[in-house]
Amino acid sequence: MSGRALLMWDEAVTQYDFGSEHPMDPVRLALTMSLVRAYGLDRAVDVVAAKPAGDSTLRLVHREDYVEAVRAASADPRHADQAYGLGTVDDPAFAGMHEVSALIAGQSVGAAEAVWRGEAEHAVNFAGGLHHAMPGAASGFCIYNDASLAIARLLELGAERVAYVDVDVHHGDGVQAAFWEDPRVLTVSLHEHPRTLFPQTGWPEETGPSGPGEGGAVNVALPAGTGDAGWLRAFHAVVPELIADFRPQVLVTQHGADTHFEDPLAHLAVSLDAQRAVQEACHELAHEYAGGRWVALGGGGYAVVDVVPRSWTHLVGIAAHAPVDPESVIPSSWRDEVYARTRQLGPGRMTDGRWPVAFRDWSEGYDPADRLDQAVLATRKAAFPLRGLLA
Repeated sequence: MSGRALLMWDEAVTQYDFGSEHPMDPVRLALTMSLVRAYGLDRAVDVVAAKPAGDSTLRLVHREDYVEAVRAASADPRHADQAYGLGTVDDPAFAGMHEVSALIAGQSVGAAEAVWRGEAEHAVNFAGGLHHAMPGAASGFCIYNDASLAIARLLELGAERVAYVDVDVHHGDGVQAAFWEDPRVLTVSLHEHPRTLFPQTGWPEETGPSGPGEGGAVNVALPAGTGDAGWLRAFHAVVPELIADFRPQVLVTQHGADTHFEDPLAHLAVSLDAQRAVQEACHELAHEYAGGRWVALGGGGYAVVDVVPRSWTHLVGIAAHAPVDPESVIPSSWRDEVYARTRQLGPGRMTDGRWPVAFRDWSEGYDPADRLDQAVLATRKAAFPLRGLLA
């Protein structure tokens, strides 16, 4: 297997644009790629563009009538059908929507193909991670579910065990739904509690249907306000043990940056430094249990200047085995570009000043009166025995 990493990138992905009033501003993608280049990481990875996902690939997950509805809305946004979740406040229709959504999906599918075939050890598509799209509907800023399509392609190529770990602040509901009954796929999602955040799913009791898929879904519903120490404690109390038991052939991870304390759409209080720590942990898990095969995706993130570019540049650096020093001063050329594009002042360093982040490991015991520990314990009690693990 090649030790090189791929960065999937096509400038046209920045055309995934719901309009100037929408929080998912595509400038976050452009600024991330610019920061990757500012650190020279584009020379530490192979930057490649895959072709858009064709209809046969999209139908691995999405219904044919839905794809046709997206195509119709793409050709004329006035024809958006809200029965398919199109033309809504969350998912406004725009010209070219089908083409750019298929392009983003194609990057994730191409990443999965390259990793499975041994053409690269790791592959990153930070434009991807659109995890809310359902087989027959758009949802939560997501048109095509590139994460599910990448996993479905891995299964089509012969993978028998694929683990998906989602650390976006929102529940990875679309990926969970796509593989709800498939024992070949383990989905694990850490997210803000559904009582306080869209999509109001991802309760610990959601563990898969009775039968072969039982225990195939694992959900950690974190209390609003959870910060670095709690977030890392929850991740390490759940994810490594599950991955060690499942021993996936490929690890697919989703790294939405909207857990950050500056994100305007959610209520966790996680720093960039904790996000970087989880990225490193996922990288280590891929090497320890998945033969190094790692597909890393972006996701949410609406602090589009201060947070998203730094978080995903760290992700690219980790995948490239060329990690960016958290204390490094961000090149002034990038900060100049930020101001030119947004009239905002960009951050000065690649840290929020919390590196390294400390947390108390679950093995040291838990406090039954602590809300974070209650959330972790609820997940372990609901899901672990179904997999033959101790709660």
